[in-house]
Amino acid sequence: MSPRPTKYIFVTGGVMSSLGKGLASASIGALLEARSLGVTFLKLDPYLNVDPGTMNPFQHGEVYVTEDGAETDLDLGHYERFTNARLGKVNNMTAGRIYDSVLSKERRGDYLGGTVQVIPHVTDAIKEAILAAGQDADVILVEIGGTVGDIESLPFLEAIRQFRADAGRENCCFIHVAPVLYQSTAGELKTKPVQHSVKELQTVGLAPDIILCRTDRFLSKAIKAKIALFCNVDEDAVITAKDVDSIYEVPLTFAKENLDEKIAQVLNMWTGRPDLRHWERLHNTRRNTERVIRIGMIGKYVDLTESYKSLNEALYHGGFACAADVQIEYFDSEKLIDAKVLSELDGILVPHGFGSRGVEGKIRAIRFARENEIPFLGICFGMQLACCEFARHVAGLEGANSTEVDPDTPHPIIALLPGQEEIEDKGATMRLGAYPCVLQPGSKSAEAYGTTEISERHRHRYEFNPEYRDRLQRAGLLFSGSSPDGRLAEVIELPSHPFFVASQFHPEFKSKPFDPHPLFEAFVRAAGKRQSAQAAKRGTASGAASGAAAAE
Repeated sequence: MSPRPTKYIFVTGGVMSSLGKGLASASIGALLEARSLGVTFLKLDPYLNVDPGTMNPFQHGEVYVTEDGAETDLDLGHYERFTNARLGKVNNMTAGRIYDSVLSKERRGDYLGGTVQVIPHVTDAIKEAILAAGQDADVILVEIGGTVGDIESLPFLEAIRQFRADAGRENCCFIHVAPVLYQSTAGELKTKPVQHSVKELQTVGLAPDIILCRTDRFLSKAIKAKIALFCNVDEDAVITAKDVDSIYEVPLTFAKENLDEKIAQVLNMWTGRPDLRHWERLHNTRRNTERVIRIGMIGKYVDLTESYKSLNEALYHGGFACAADVQIEYFDSEKLIDAKVLSELDGILVPHGFGSRGVEGKIRAIRFARENEIPFLGICFGMQLACCEFARHVAGLEGANSTEVDPDTPHPIIALLPGQEEIEDKGATMRLGAYPCVLQPGSKSAEAYGTTEISERHRHRYEFNPEYRDRLQRAGLLFSGSSPDGRLAEVIELPSHPFFVASQFHPEFKSKPFDPHPLFEAFVRAAGKRQSAQAAKRGTASGAASGAAAAE
């Protein structure tokens, strides 16, 4: 019996950006996986950067790193968090990579002297990328970045138009995401943006099978009928993509609208009924949290919280495991002069980053957490700065720093490894992807993981300088995680502190709502214990004051 063909779902967006195509794709993947289908994803980004690795976080948001070391779009984080898909370099393709591939072939003479054009050479390269990413999957969801009508998106739209003819109509489903806006002055929903967006899509030869309508309320049958009529789709193909309190409600909202059933119909697939019990349990857990835990994130990209997307979600996941609602409060490290503003927090997290801007504010926050026994978690650059802070204020190494921040520091606690100094290209030249780590038995990190052998994803260029390891250890810093050969420091902690742990790697990339990362769960639990202790202390003080007043 021959294997059934891969089915292809193409997701496009219209009218404006930030409509949630990535979350929609991830949620559809979750629904299809709940029907026992094997899913994978491909994000096609129309920008000319080869990858987002060198892009400013304020422009692009977080750079998500896969197991194989690819620096990718943050939507791949949504895909991996919502499903069991294991993604890599093949699952994110930019226009830059496509054109680079085509031009490399032209330079080698692969086109035999022919004129190289967008059609067929660029579009063929895009189709090859789709086929490569979809191998061995029942369904691949292909998200087209950008907005329909953008010049740079045209080659991708043309490629998927051709792809349906190549793969067969019954094997392709086109889903378009567009807004249905509520006009408060008129008191009604406006469907014109959707109509114009679909019309724009039709001008390049594409017609959606399903329309996801981003809106703040469920659409009435009359509104759906109107959209179906003017956009030439079935009425049951008009789906409400309603705003929700949590992104983890989206799969359940789509299921309520029978989106997965409609997709199965369009693709002529037979599947069983979806098993959404784990999503329902998660929804109930989130709605019935016992308390709010306040975590302060001290960073320099706090004006665009998408820069810390995976960190945010990993903290929420830690809260799910503790039946707590994690409330993240952002502090601009450039403006953090007096760390006492952090005193009411239950926990402090210092995230990744690059460059010297805002470093001293982060160091003030780390010192405040250490000296006041506030649970602390440092990630990547946060771990490096925790080493610098400890070196300065505990080990007595005045001026200790990273050479990334101060090339002339008298104590280069953090420095480039030999060989890195000669590298001039910035893209994909860091330590990227999964590396093994050995944890010290009995340490807080080993206790959190429940094992001493782990593997985590990295994205950094500078490392802890091993020349300072013995001196910092004598001062009380525990290097609880190292590379298998013992050369590279991976995890540090303070045994005498309630919870002071920092990792060179990025644990947030492997956290899922149903499987919270152990470090984040342990961090949130420690923050919860601090909150309980502080509340008990306040209660004791209040009781003592009341007793004194009564005695008077």
